[in-house]
Amino acid sequence: MMKERYQFQKTIETEEELRSILGYPSELVKNKVITYLDHHCKEFISKSPFVVMSTADKSGSCDVSPRGDQPGFVQVLSEQQLIIPERPGNKRMDSMRNILSNPNVGLIFLIPGLGETLRVNGKAKLVMDDELLDAMAVKGKKPLIGIGVEVEECFIHCAKAFKRSGLWEPSTWTEKKLLPSPSKILFEHAKLPNTSVESIEERLVESYSKRLY
Repeated sequence: MMKERYQFQKTIETEEELRSILGYPSELVKNKVITYLDHHCKEFISKSPFVVMSTADKSGSCDVSPRGDQPGFVQVLSEQQLIIPERPGNKRMDSMRNILSNPNVGLIFLIPGLGETLRVNGKAKLVMDDELLDAMAVKGKKPLIGIGVEVEECFIHCAKAFKRSGLWEPSTWTEKKLLPSPSKILFEHAKLPNTSVESIEERLVESYSKRLY
């Protein structure tokens, strides 16, 4: 049984109130932000197989979406530019539709086993330059679209979230048989007629094995 909607009683309304509770960043934290991709950032991106991208539409409604491929799949074009290949997905196009009305994006690059992440913020556009798309081809298949980002700021983010969660530590992982079932979730959320958990599982397996690129 679902609980009744909780009514928040105490909320913070101003930055001044927030600062009075949590304080201010150190000089190191305040000064770690740079406005371009230096050699450290380029190396980090070249070793990252996974990036999370946040976007919002013109009304401010937000979305966050993962992108992943072999390390270095996000290509650095210059100190101020990078490009992310848009591989085949579910065709919702949440991120790309948002970018069309609001170019602001936030990226978090992850490297398996490393607790620190690289955060990059900037403005994005959808690009179709053949020379760029050709360079991102995999198994003879090039992306139809790339997400180009004009970098405005980037900085390293500490590992505390990964330390607390034990994300990279296999000993903390839940047994596979106890994990939530994506097929069951899709079945119960979509409620499509003439569909079963098994048929959805088959569709997922087929998609993952044949339509990654």
